[in-house]
Amino acid sequence: MAHVHAFGVQCPTAMPILHLGATSCFIADNTELIQIRDSLRLVKRKLIQVISYLREFADKYKSMATLGFTHYQPAQLVTIGKRATLWLQDFLIDFESLDHLLSGLPLRGVKGTTGTQASFLELFEGDHTKVLALDKFVTKSCGFSKSIPVSGQTYTRKLDFQVCSLLSAIAQSAYKMGGDIRLLANLKEIEEPFGKQQVGSSAMAYKRNPMRSERMCSLARYVINMAKNTADTACSQWLERTLDDSANRRLTLPEAFLGVDVVLTLASNVVNGLHVWPNVVHSRVMSELPFMATEVILMAAVKRGGDRQVLHEAIRDHSMAAAARVKGEGAPNDLLERIANDALFESVHGDLQNLMDPNLFVGRSPQQVDEFLGIVDAVLDAHKGLIGEVSTDKVEV
Repeated sequence: MAHVHAFGVQCPTAMPILHLGATSCFIADNTELIQIRDSLRLVKRKLIQVISYLREFADKYKSMATLGFTHYQPAQLVTIGKRATLWLQDFLIDFESLDHLLSGLPLRGVKGTTGTQASFLELFEGDHTKVLALDKFVTKSCGFSKSIPVSGQTYTRKLDFQVCSLLSAIAQSAYKMGGDIRLLANLKEIEEPFGKQQVGSSAMAYKRNPMRSERMCSLARYVINMAKNTADTACSQWLERTLDDSANRRLTLPEAFLGVDVVLTLASNVVNGLHVWPNVVHSRVMSELPFMATEVILMAAVKRGGDRQVLHEAIRDHSMAAAARVKGEGAPNDLLERIANDALFESVHGDLQNLMDPNLFVGRSPQQVDEFLGIVDAVLDAHKGLIGEVSTDKVEV
């Protein structure tokens, strides 16, 4: 009744008939679905902005080799742009899911106290055609293409779960990206924007803590957990409805949307100002590349007449010795020098530096970025009217 009264105050002409033949859920549920739809449209604008910024970043760094990690241990080389496409792909999947959800989101429509439309059938003196026409009229007037086919007193709370699952998915994508940026900031390879007057730490003046990414991850984790809440509500509704959903939803739905709103604002701000330190990136690549190049060096030496088994044993011994030196003494990786001083590899000594070109080890990373950005560009072109509508430049730190 509080909802009905509040809406009546806003629409005084409608107040005398606002509740005629209807349950309060006719007002509240339909209004909330309108709010959900409009909120999803706001999320859509912010999400496309993140996608746009990430697209530019991935393209800019598509060919810059960087050390890839599995298990957070050095693996094969990738490129910075290729890694960014992993973040971008997650957001693109979210965007496509959002589009699908928006296109199919129904209004509750005119369904009555327990969903049977009995009171409206009485108002129209048993004319089923007019009841159906009223449902379609209200649905169209509210800007929806369809109403939910059947309901109890409320629309199924599975819709809330679908909505919050989508918001959770967006938050997951933001958390994944923010977590990666925080790891890379520790490696001093990539850093988020840092204001000239920003204080990184109250105690350690030299620090540049990734505070925006941390806040983004913190709020993302909060939103992610909202989906479980809506799942509990959806499964606990008794028969045609029970009221234990109401107070919960008044917290869950607004806070999930507000949380994602800030998460996407932070995501845009961070991506738009990401700073790459190429020399640090290259230095880390070169510290690990000798190990990765061993197979290439081995194959080149075999092609020039060497015995693979003998060469393999020699290069294994050199690799173990170099690794022990790096780990035990904290000394630079000298594997390449060991190979250069080994007569077994004399046939490739003149080509060792050429064989150590990082670009030889990134596979199809640059091409994969180009190919994937073609998919992204099609989405951006189809929604170019949304890009730039939301300001994300100023974020409180």
